[in-house]
Formats: sequence, C-alpha cells, structure tokens
Amino acid sequence: MTDDAAFQPQPDPRQEKFIVDSELLTEDQIDGLVDEYCTRYHGLNDTEHPLAERSRVRIAVKRGDLVVWFDPVENTAGLGAPS
Repeated sequence: MTDDAAFQPQPDPRQEKFIVDSELLTEDQIDGLVDEYCTRYHGLNDTEHPLAERSRVRIAVKRGDLVVWFDPVENTAGLGAPS
C-alpha cells in the first residue's frame, strides 16, 4: 500500500501570500492601500463618501488590526485582517 499524500505536489512557498511590515512602506504607498481598501469595502455598500473612513483605516493599520498582504503570484498588495 502506498501513501498518496507523499506523492502530492507541495505548494511552492514562494507563491504564498505574506505580510509586509507597514514600516517598510512609504506614506504614499500606505495612502494608496488605504484608499483602495476604503473604495473596495465601503464604496460597494452604497456609501456616499467611502473615503471618509480613511483616518479610521489608517489607525487600524498603525495598530495592526489591518496588515499589508502581498500576493507574489498576482504581484498585488492590499490591506486585510491578520491571520
């Protein structure tokens, strides 16, 4: 009897999303991520002024309630909850 799990391809760790320390990013980069987060998550909820949440989102990034995730496969970054 063989163990099929031993022959399954393993995911490439270089393709896994990872957290980027926000201290390594410029203020402009963080602002862009905050704007994208606000428009994506609040702009779709019929919020008249989705960017009004910018200060709260920026504070959440500073506190670590939201972190910067980088996806090397898609070559994109975004804010999300830490896991």
